[in-house]
Amino acid sequence: MTYEKSCGAVVYRRHHGNLEILLIKHIHSGHWSFPKGHTEAGESEIQTALREIKEETGIDVMIDPTFRETVTYYPKKDTQKVVVYFLAKARSYDVVPAEGEIAEAKWVDFGYANSLLIYENDRTIVAKAKGCINL
Repeated sequence: MTYEKSCGAVVYRRHHGNLEILLIKHIHSGHWSFPKGHTEAGESEIQTALREIKEETGIDVMIDPTFRETVTYYPKKDTQKVVVYFLAKARSYDVVPAEGEIAEAKWVDFGYANSLLIYENDRTIVAKAKGCINL
């Protein structure tokens, strides 16, 4: 069995009175999700999330380490993947999708996110994240 680990975050901002999250559309799979990526040797989960968010979107964030959700799945027959998601407040808003990796990235209202997310795990994480943001 091969084991993989990725880290990322539900990135949010307040914009014109609305609470929005950042979703990215992957080039290869074509589905919408959160910025995330593989851990590198010696990195903590938070360091991985910060690096991957910056690489995939070009924005800086502040991670909330008290929010930590994990998703485990099997992308291939003999591969187990664990993804750790944090909650992250955007410190910059101008998204620059990573060329060759991210097809599109956009800020969406929390309520609209569920119409773009195809995996129930992602919808559950959005609901939990929204409950942790101080409105």
